[in-house]
Order: sequence, then structure tokens, then C-alpha cells
Amino acid sequence: MKVKLDCLSLILMLLVPLVTPIRWFMHPNTQKCLREELRQNVLVKGDYEIVSVENQVMDYIVRDSKGHILANKQDITKGKFTFSTENYDMFEICFTSRVPSYQRGVMQEVSLNIKTGIEAKTYEGLGEVAKLKPLELDLKMLEDLSSSIVQDFSDMKHRAEEMRNTNESTSRRVHWFSMFSICCLFGLSVWQILYLRRYFKAKKLID
Repeated sequence: MKVKLDCLSLILMLLVPLVTPIRWFMHPNTQKCLREELRQNVLVKGDYEIVSVENQVMDYIVRDSKGHILANKQDITKGKFTFSTENYDMFEICFTSRVPSYQRGVMQEVSLNIKTGIEAKTYEGLGEVAKLKPLELDLKMLEDLSSSIVQDFSDMKHRAEEMRNTNESTSRRVHWFSMFSICCLFGLSVWQILYLRRYFKAKKLID
């Protein structure tokens, strides 16, 4: 049983990607936004930490492509945010630096760590609530991970089908546009020949 438990733990360590924080420096009175496409019913958790500077304020806001605000807070230094996606959409988190006009601002370091899907779930609390044994908890994690992988492949297949349909539609449009262009050129050529023929006959250059 111990060997099986160690094997499951090793598999989970290999399959679950390691999440490293994103770090950057914000210039005074600027905004930086990060965007990501997420499918429906995905749990998102984020941790942020801002290097505090006197009289400089940093805000953040999380919203979808329609402008719906999912999380926001002003004058931040360190904290967390959590939300779940309702639809497949493009989501963005924006950090905004604000400095009074009478003060010369300096750059602030921002650290952001975002987890989505299975990475954002807390299995320790789930195990305590459901009274799961360590092996059962590892199996639950593997089950969720496999479901997430299957869903990712399904999303990739759906996107591939959409791209194929778009390519086929574009190809058909280009084909018919080419045929229309050829017909127009043919018609113009016939008209030009007839016009020149009448012109030369009027000038008695040809019979």
C-alpha cells in the first residue's frame, strides 16, 4: 500500500504543472493587463504582492470581454482573489499605478501567481470534509486531473473544428470571388474587342 501511495504521489507531481509567480516592474501612472482564455466553470485563484512605495497607490481589476467586473480592489499591497468562470470567454486582470501629480513616482515590483482548474483546488480541506484517506485523496486528484486533460483535448478538438470550418468557408469565398473576377475580366475583354472593332470600322481602318 505504501508503494502504491508513493507511486500515485509521484505521478501527481509529474502531471500537475509547477506554477511560478509572474514578476514585473510597473512604471508610475501606467497600467498593465494580462489576458487568458478560459472555458466554462473554471475555478481561478490569484495571489498578488506589491512592493509598497510611499504615496503611490496600486489597484487591480478582473473582468471578462463584456466588461463584467469579477474582482477588484484599490490601494493594494498583498492579497488574494477568487472567482469562477460562467462562460467560455477572454478574461483579463489589470494593475494600475496611481501617483499624485506633485510627486515623482518610482517603479514598483509586482508579483502575481494565478492558478486555474485543478491547480486552484484545495484537496487538503476536501479530504478532511469528506473524510478521505490519503490514497483516496490521491485518486480523487488523479480523477480530476484526467477529467481536466480530457476536457482540454475536447476544447482543442473543438477549436480545430472551428478553424477547419473557417478555412473551408474562406476557401469557398476565395473560389467564388476568383470565378467572379475571371467572369468580369472576360466580359471586359469582350467589350473592349467589340469597342475597338467598331472604332476601327468607323475610322475605315478595317472592313
